Amino acid sequence: MKTIVLPIIATLAALSLALVAKAENPAHVKQLLETGACAGCDLVGANLQAAHLIGADLRNANLEGANLTHANLEGADLTGANLKNANMTSSFATNAVFNDANMSGVNLANAHMINAETFGANLTNINIAGSDIYGSGISVGGER
Repeated sequence: MKTIVLPIIATLAALSLALVAKAENPAHVKQLLETGACAGCDLVGANLQAAHLIGADLRNANLEGANLTHANLEGADLTGANLKNANMTSSFATNAVFNDANMSGVNLANAHMINAETFGANLTNINIAGSDIYGSGISVGGER
């Protein structure tokens, strides 16, 4: 009896976790792409690959796990946004604002971030391999 009950419990637990998992709000993705304004929007896991988000208002938006590969975020305002584990590989974020944003685990490999503001941003475990990052609060360390 125990050998039957344990697999059933494990299966039910996995199903309940899958039902709780969040995904982006399609109306919010449409709003962002059509208007460039989506402050506070739910964009969790959104596919925004190669999107033109120049000057977009994404203040306090939830972009956790979003795909922003090759996206153009020039001048975008992501103040207070949640970008945890987002993929920003080869993105262009010159003059973008990431103040107080959660950027932990963001993949910025081969990204271009010139004069981006990152005051108060959580920058733990970011990947900046091959990136062009100048004039921002992101640094690779080194000797003092």
